[in-house]
This record gives sequence, C-alpha cells and structure tokens, in this order.
Amino acid sequence: MEIISLNTAEKSRQAHNFSVEPDSSHSITAIKPATRDENRVNIFIDEEFAFSLDLAQVVDFKLKVGKTLDEPEIKKLKKASNFGKLYQRTLEWVLSRPRSVRETRDYLKKKQFEKPEYGITDEDIAAVIDRLIKKTYLDDQKFAEYYLENRFQKKGISKKRLKLELQRKGLSPEVIEQAFQSSSRDDAEEIKKIIARKRARYDDEQLMSYLTRQGFSYDLVKSILDQN
Repeated sequence: MEIISLNTAEKSRQAHNFSVEPDSSHSITAIKPATRDENRVNIFIDEEFAFSLDLAQVVDFKLKVGKTLDEPEIKKLKKASNFGKLYQRTLEWVLSRPRSVRETRDYLKKKQFEKPEYGITDEDIAAVIDRLIKKTYLDDQKFAEYYLENRFQKKGISKKRLKLELQRKGLSPEVIEQAFQSSSRDDAEEIKKIIARKRARYDDEQLMSYLTRQGFSYDLVKSILDQN
C-alpha cells in the first residue's frame, strides 16, 4: 500500500481532540506510518490526525487519500480504531504464553473495569475472543494438552490436581477428558518424581500425608513407598 501525505506542514493534534461538524463532509488528507507500530497507520482528516488503523482495516474500509467521509463513517472508523488497538493488546497478551478462552475473557473484563476510558463494551470483548479463536490464537483443546504436558513436568503433579486447575481455567469436562486421553502423564511416575525430591527430608509417613493431600490415591502412594 502506498503511503501518501498531502500536507505535512501542520502539526497533528491528538485523536481525542479531533471533531467533525454534523452534516458536513470531510476528506482523508494523509495516511502515514505509525511510529510505534509498523502494522498501523495514522489517518489524517482535513489535515488533522484523527485516529490510527491497522493495515488490514485500511484495506477493508478501502481508505485512501482524497476519500470523502461523513460523520457516521468517521464514527465507525474511530470505533474500528479502538477495536484494533484492543485486539492488538490482547493478542500480545495471549502470545506471551498459552491462554484459555476464559482466561482471555477475564483479562478483557478486567481491562473493561480498570480502564473505562478505553470504552470497551461486552460486544468488543466477544468480537476479540471470536477473532482470536478464528485465527487459532485461542484453542482450549490445544491449551489443555499443552498445560498437561508442561505443568510441573519435573516436579510431579497428580491428575486430580491438574483436572481441578483446568476446570478453574474454564475448560469443559469434554476438553479436559480428551486432553488426558492424549497425555502420557501417569500418577505412578509423578509420585516417584516427588518422592525423589523429598525423600531426604521426609519419612514415609510424612510423604504419605503430603502425597495424598496432593490428590494421589492412598493405595497407589502406599504401593510405591513400599517399593522404595
């Protein structure tokens, strides 16, 4: 996409100061690369900075220098700008480590409460979640499988505790069961990991108490302790 500027002499004003007169037409006078994000561009209307959009939005809205916009169109583009920023912030958060759908929804709800100036609506949250799912950045099944294979891999953890943790993260029983079916984790091996770490500090009675509190079955713990 060609980035064009018709007037670079006048200093742009902040987006929240940009306003339009009712029932009047305005035109895009410049489209410039954003300084902080190479995937966004700044839109200038009537030689004033109005808002920023990501490149995909510019293409979707068929924006170009010289295009005429009325007030409803500008309001729609401002809303799209805010949505694009919210989506980008959420995407970066999701990519920092695997997340479940509920974790992501809770993250957005927290932003909605803590940052009222962002103007985040329930519809925005639903749209961000939907877009992340469609682009496969959010996938509860993959998240569950990742979680099972990586949670306390070296330290050891019971299947019961893993199941409870996944439930708290909002995963359905069906998703959790499917993840366990494809997991190679075994409670007997998990118990052995924990015993190997704690044997020097605890006797069998203390280990038995600790391991059963962690969700392992009494009979399985006793059997393994008897072997060690």
